[in-house]
Amino acid sequence: MGTYLALAACNRVVDPCSKRAFADWWTTTAADRFTKISAAVLDHRRFWDAMHAVTDTELAEITHRLALRMIEVFALDMSALALDMTNFATYIDTTNAKAPIAQRGKAKQKRTDLRLVGLGLVVTRDGGVPLVSHAYPGNRPDVTQFATMIDQLITRHAALGGEGQGGPGEVTVVFDAGQNSVANFAHLAAAGLGFVGSVPPSDCPDLLALPATDRHLVDKARFGGLSALETRREVYGTQRRVVLTHSPTLHTAQSRGFDQTLAKSSAALSELADVLARGNTRRSPDKVTAEIEQIIKDPWARRVISWQLDGDTPAEHRLTFHINDQARTNLEEEIFGKRVLITNRDQWPVAEVVAGYRSQSEAEFSFRQLKDPHVVSFSPMHHWTDHHIRVHTFTCVLALQIAHLMRRHAHQHGLHLSVRELLDTLAGIQETILIYPSTGGRPKARRMLTQTTPTQDHLTEIFDLARWAPRT
Repeated sequence: MGTYLALAACNRVVDPCSKRAFADWWTTTAADRFTKISAAVLDHRRFWDAMHAVTDTELAEITHRLALRMIEVFALDMSALALDMTNFATYIDTTNAKAPIAQRGKAKQKRTDLRLVGLGLVVTRDGGVPLVSHAYPGNRPDVTQFATMIDQLITRHAALGGEGQGGPGEVTVVFDAGQNSVANFAHLAAAGLGFVGSVPPSDCPDLLALPATDRHLVDKARFGGLSALETRREVYGTQRRVVLTHSPTLHTAQSRGFDQTLAKSSAALSELADVLARGNTRRSPDKVTAEIEQIIKDPWARRVISWQLDGDTPAEHRLTFHINDQARTNLEEEIFGKRVLITNRDQWPVAEVVAGYRSQSEAEFSFRQLKDPHVVSFSPMHHWTDHHIRVHTFTCVLALQIAHLMRRHAHQHGLHLSVRELLDTLAGIQETILIYPSTGGRPKARRMLTQTTPTQDHLTEIFDLARWAPRT
């Protein structure tokens, strides 16, 4: 059973396919030569027969032990961790009652027609290696799963016995505003964990109103023109350290994106105005007003676009609108480029708070990797029972751990590659068979590797691939 799980994880890393296609994929690799596992024993029915003997509790225990071994063997730093959650679409039929974990909810991949499975990850700041994973029904808000993941993290830390990792108080968890609640902050405090989080800037108008002269450059070498100010204010019922940052890069990106939003809204309003001007509509004033409000539903757009609907009858309706430049200027000065960070790390320099919050990108990168259809992919998922889904989730998370450990290992040896670049480069190391004719008896066969690049040679050395290569 362990071999089946390991092989399934390897497949998710290299060339994700269905369990039905697994045996065919295996025949295209050289692995049967050095593993002595033939494709005949990799039929999908045999795989699932083996998986039915592994309970969900045992899968959780395997996940736990593997995480502990990864921390020990690769000296993973648990002091700074990023937490995030997302969901994945499934292809389970609506009437299927055997997979209650798959539910309809807010689809982050915009597949509102499909049932969803939620997945939460806690990953290291060093290499983005997942240490905690948690699958949950897709109709549950992310914020409700926060406490469960923190409890799993504490369990992982306690199992290490504190050796080389310090106490729980030295662990800092980074998360976004989607996890904010009074209960979650209380849970963090009870667990004794440090945290770096954020609140929506719109929730702190008093901070946004502070002049730019109150901000100071954080660290030009690390963060360019990023400036910040710090204060204390009540957040979720407790006085907390708050850091307001302003990033010129984020400011420019938000300004560019808002220009696109305004252009799109203006085009839609112009089209509606033309329709009304022709006098052919039968829409009531309420319906026209609702359509206008839908067009400018963006909160920023509502602040900048002014409009007026005239006429008492559908034939007389006329729409006029304009963009208020002063309102646009005020909005840009107030909000663009700003983030509001909160933390209980009162002794950390502002630069470390900013660096800690930015490490959340490691969790976001992990999810983007799982949504890559070519390597280390979670989707598509056609499994139709809870247990099958949990097995699939286990192998996908294990594949992500393997891929990120490989990337981290290569990085430590001077090769700075993405997961896709790393795996594509390794995939170029191929094995071929040369057939030599014989004057008598059977032809002679010789296995050898194809020509390799310097990068491939370096990877061969880093991962000790020579031990698996054919002997010449």
